[in-house]
Amino acid sequence: MIQPTSTSEAIPVLNAESTGVYLTYGQLIWRRFRRHTIALGGGIGVIVLILFIIVGSFLTPQTKANQVDLVNRLSPPSLTHIMGTDSTGRDIFSRIIYGGQISIVVGVLAVAIEVLLGTLVGMLAAYLGGWVDIILMRFTESMLSIPSLFLLIVLGKYLGKSVQTINIFGHTFSGSVGIVILVIGLTSWMYLARIVRANVLCLRELDYIVAARSLGASNRRIFYSHLFPNTISLIIVSATLGLASAILAEAYVSFLGLGVQPPTASWGNILTSAQSFIQKGSWWMWVFPSTFIIITILCINLLGDGLRDALDPRMTSKK
Repeated sequence: MIQPTSTSEAIPVLNAESTGVYLTYGQLIWRRFRRHTIALGGGIGVIVLILFIIVGSFLTPQTKANQVDLVNRLSPPSLTHIMGTDSTGRDIFSRIIYGGQISIVVGVLAVAIEVLLGTLVGMLAAYLGGWVDIILMRFTESMLSIPSLFLLIVLGKYLGKSVQTINIFGHTFSGSVGIVILVIGLTSWMYLARIVRANVLCLRELDYIVAARSLGASNRRIFYSHLFPNTISLIIVSATLGLASAILAEAYVSFLGLGVQPPTASWGNILTSAQSFIQKGSWWMWVFPSTFIIITILCINLLGDGLRDALDPRMTSKK
């Protein structure tokens, strides 16, 4: 196994001409990542999507996403309505922009909860061992037996309407958004905890950890200086893939009508309102939101795949 290296230390890498080129750890990761053309395209796609949501929110007022116009209901794409209108005349382009904000907020905050709990539980279980490991792992296994989709549906139905609004980063959302974030985050950390535990169990038996302990390094120093930095790559990859899963979970729960509640727009509930008009020729009501969901999930997964290869110390780097 390759011994971990400080992120600021120069790493010797040989190019095709066998001349020594010294790269920092960050430069080495970037070199590996840019060789992964598909992952690089996925990363660009994610950036374009975020820019679309941010810039679009400045160009289109939020009130337009919920503005009813019965005169222009079920209008096909035109210069006035780029992506057409729905059954109540609301502009689908505006609703996709603000629905994308909901999806990103839900995904990022749910992944933050997942990473926090998974990293903490996995590291404590592996490093402390003994009865702490037994209790934490048995609790993790019991959480794995809970069907997250069922729990998300039940809590979304009975608790989502009890909380009227929730404030996130200065923006007001419906209470159902907070319920979706909490349930997705609290039911998705177990796999990360297992991955982190397995990695720390391997790391703590390496020579440099044993040497640090014999030199009198405290558990806290070993934890923050050696174990956590050398587990961060796994956490980043898991968080990236978890983001795609969280966005998809929000979409299909909202599609069932038990996630983000109208009039707040989300890609899932936009599809819900479109399902009654699929056979009536109103193709734009489902094509655009479903396309955004597919492209978003695909780009995030490609990005996560590239990060996994770039952060793997066993990968070689070539020009």
